[in-house]
Amino acid sequence: MSLSRRSFIKLAGLGTVGTLLCPPVALAAGGVDAANGVAMLYDATKCIGCKACQNACKDWNRNPPELDPSGLYDAPLELSADTWTLIQLYEGNGERSFVKLQCMHCLYPACVSACPVKALQKSPDGPVTYDPKRCIGCRYCMVACPFRVPRFKWDAVLSVVTKCTFCKDRLVKKLGPACVEACPAGALAWGKRGALLAEAHQRLSENPGQYVNYVYGEHDGGGTSVLYLSSVPFEKLGLPDLGHEPVPALNDFLAPIILPTIFIGGVLTLISARFLSGRRGSAAVGHKKEH
Repeated sequence: MSLSRRSFIKLAGLGTVGTLLCPPVALAAGGVDAANGVAMLYDATKCIGCKACQNACKDWNRNPPELDPSGLYDAPLELSADTWTLIQLYEGNGERSFVKLQCMHCLYPACVSACPVKALQKSPDGPVTYDPKRCIGCRYCMVACPFRVPRFKWDAVLSVVTKCTFCKDRLVKKLGPACVEACPAGALAWGKRGALLAEAHQRLSENPGQYVNYVYGEHDGGGTSVLYLSSVPFEKLGLPDLGHEPVPALNDFLAPIILPTIFIGGVLTLISARFLSGRRGSAAVGHKKEH
């Protein structure tokens, strides 16, 4: 099937217009109130590694279940298209800690900044949401995210990216995230970001020898909606050292390449479609001559 000029213009124009409407370096946090937006606090010192949060996430979002729900060492090394919340175990130098990995729902999300068609957006109440109907499968969000969260679902019929939604569909029903409500050890809490930060700092002041004296996510990468307390240095748990600068400002390299890449990709698609169409046409003519 050949690609019409109209179809090509639509494909190339979609990326072009999207890029113009959503500059990759935009730093707006979606109008979210950092103190009153919804957030999550994970206290690694309380986590027992039971993976109840991981399995609750899969169950609520109808993702394939774990082959061994109780296993601690059969988990993938990173988040996947079907695993949006992941419990991992760190052991080394006499230190041991579990860590929960998921979308950080950044205050200044790099994925939102990089998306040329606004398929990803920062909602006013905190969560970073994804609209598959807008997605063109460019995967710039995967390149931009410093936490390596968005994943491309290769076995889907249409281009689709998957990640934690902060259970936004539960929040509208006044329910907490599935992972938080499933935790039996009190390692997870959810609520307003300002209140959770106050709680985190209170734990640090009351238990100075129990924790690294730092709340990860308070300022990192401009701030995140998922906050961490730990007795093990955060870099050992796989959390990157981002500084306090909003991450989109560090991804300026994306700005000059998105538009040319989409345009060139569209041109190559048109050339390939015309070439294949021409070959099929020549083959059909040759077949008629033989008869």
